[in-house]
Amino acid sequence: MNIAAIAEQLAHVGYIVLDKPLLDNLSALLFARCHDDEHQKFHAAQIGRGPAKQQIETIRGDVISWLDAGDSTDNAYLSWMESLRAGLNAALYLGLFDYECHYAIYGAGAAYARHSDVLSGKRNRILSTVFYLNEDWQASDGGELVLFKPDGDTVIAKVSPTFGKMIIFLSESFPHQVLAAHNNRRSIAGWFRVRDLN
Repeated sequence: MNIAAIAEQLAHVGYIVLDKPLLDNLSALLFARCHDDEHQKFHAAQIGRGPAKQQIETIRGDVISWLDAGDSTDNAYLSWMESLRAGLNAALYLGLFDYECHYAIYGAGAAYARHSDVLSGKRNRILSTVFYLNEDWQASDGGELVLFKPDGDTVIAKVSPTFGKMIIFLSESFPHQVLAAHNNRRSIAGWFRVRDLN
């Protein structure tokens, strides 16, 4: 992992796409963990915060499961992210103090409408990350992440969710959406946070 290159790209562009930053064996183990055959583990994602949280499938259609630090595979991913957090803090003085993330599975036809990762009333999510777990993914399968300019509808990036790819971007700066896919689409979505002063 080249922290300096990641930090420079984030500082000057605001996002970076990494091709297979994790070891292949860890990616394979994460893929095995990201299946909704354990119905007690995965649940429908919601939008909003606190009492206002609700499930609206026409806006967001994925099921999620938060990573468990007690699981060796999840812990290996969280440890990798901890190294990234420490490195980015040293390079960019971001004050990131923790990282939260969940597995996400979008069934065929499911999508996530344009949105921001910053929760209403909070400004503690600083960097968003998505790591893709889709083996043999083809362009015709869809499911791209679309990143928009902060102040408009101009598309600045369209990221195909191919296996082992990761995108990191400034949470406040880039509205984004997940396009519908024709197959199950798997990923780990996460956020580096600063302490919430609100």
